[in-house]
Amino acid sequence: MLADARGHGLRFDAPPGRVVSLVPSWTEALFALGRGGHVVGATDYCVHPSGPLSGVPRVGGTKNPSLERIAALRPDLVLANREENRRRDVERLEARGIRVWVSYPRGVQEALRDLRGLGEILDAAAAAGRIAAEVEAALARAAARARPVRYAALVWYDPFMLVGPDTFADDLLGHCGGVNPLGDACGRYPRVTREVLLALDPEVVLLPTEPYAFGAAERAELLALDWRPARESRVHIVEGELLSWYGPRMARALDTFSELLHGPA
Repeated sequence: MLADARGHGLRFDAPPGRVVSLVPSWTEALFALGRGGHVVGATDYCVHPSGPLSGVPRVGGTKNPSLERIAALRPDLVLANREENRRRDVERLEARGIRVWVSYPRGVQEALRDLRGLGEILDAAAAAGRIAAEVEAALARAAARARPVRYAALVWYDPFMLVGPDTFADDLLGHCGGVNPLGDACGRYPRVTREVLLALDPEVVLLPTEPYAFGAAERAELLALDWRPARESRVHIVEGELLSWYGPRMARALDTFSELLHGPA
């Protein structure tokens, strides 16, 4: 029996053969684990891997999935996440007798634990172990290069919203030497004014392509400000999934952000 992020234990007499994923990063992980053929439903935001997912039925968004569509797919298991999905949807699915595994990783080690747990549930422990070993090797590489570098990672532009403490992205960047100048009392994704953003005095600014689609225009505006990241041209547009998706992307994410913070190895 494996407990999910709520402490709810799940027991399976046989590995689930029909899985609906309400978490885009776990959808990608299912294919990386060699269990893509088990995916019978996914959200509209599940876009990786694009080719294999093209024929998978869609059940709506992460915040507004169709419970009727999910139930009609007769899943043995639904994958959910406390941050991305609504509690009431999880509870309504469980009230229908559908088993739901809820994750909530707020750091790389928690994500590795959940990845291994998912591998165990799906009889893919060996594949999960291989991915975890790649992530652990990347953690070692990042630790070997890490030195303190102040960063600001934006998740929204108008208003400015930043990655705060107690988030997966903050922990990921921390493993690479990233220092978040926001205090613990600010909340997980605080809104800040331009004046506060400048006063944080980051060395590096990261502009992920999701959830807000940062692009050249926003980068140009930030480079026009009188602050250290602009003077040193250290305002970077980054692949949004690398900053917020756990699963098979974590090793590349650690290598990428280590290079952005410290330069090429």
